[in-house]
Amino acid sequence: MRPITLDGFDAKFAGNDDPWATFTDRNEALKRRAILHALGSGVKGRVLELAAGNGSNSVDIAPRALRLDATEATSSGTALVAKALAGRPRARATRLAVPARLPRTCYDVIVVAEVIYYLTARNMAQTARDVAAALRRGGTLVLAHHHVDYPDFAQHAAHLQRAFLTATRRRWQVRVLRRTGRWTVFACRLLGAQEPAATPVSEAWRPDVSRRPAKAIGERYSFVVSRAILRR
Repeated sequence: MRPITLDGFDAKFAGNDDPWATFTDRNEALKRRAILHALGSGVKGRVLELAAGNGSNSVDIAPRALRLDATEATSSGTALVAKALAGRPRARATRLAVPARLPRTCYDVIVVAEVIYYLTARNMAQTARDVAAALRRGGTLVLAHHHVDYPDFAQHAAHLQRAFLTATRRRWQVRVLRRTGRWTVFACRLLGAQEPAATPVSEAWRPDVSRRPAKAIGERYSFVVSRAILRR
């Protein structure tokens, strides 16, 4: 694999408003519906979106948030996000290349889509810790990524969303909202230190001990990544 650089992303957005057809592709629309479903019902409070790209997800997330911080690492992409969010005063486009200080210290929902395999393992781990620190207890983390590799990735995609959760060193209850042959969308609820799982956990995933995947139940399952497990 030859990882794409920020300059490479910037050039793509500068040359084409929709280089991956994320506004028009049917498969991208399916993924977007899964992301919106992962937000949960009703309007949310403070929502953070990382790596917003050209704003194709941002424009649909914005009506579901009282405040949306849609961040993007490239200048050309940030301009496209701002254009997509025009007329929505409660949403703002901000240039931010993770890992970095996030726009706010506390969010109710954080959406991380199509970005973690473009980061080095070290930068992904720092971003994971930053995200967990900024998400309120009981808040929702949405992860939406491919589980197959593409030539411009910096890391292999398989199981990378679980690696991201492990890197947070926090406890999560996770549902698979949608899985296709190429991508998976997780809805992850941040648990308190002493809070038990709200629904039965299919398998306690021990990433430092076993590489076995969590047991699937149809399209959905739950697992908990806990500090206790990580210490074993």
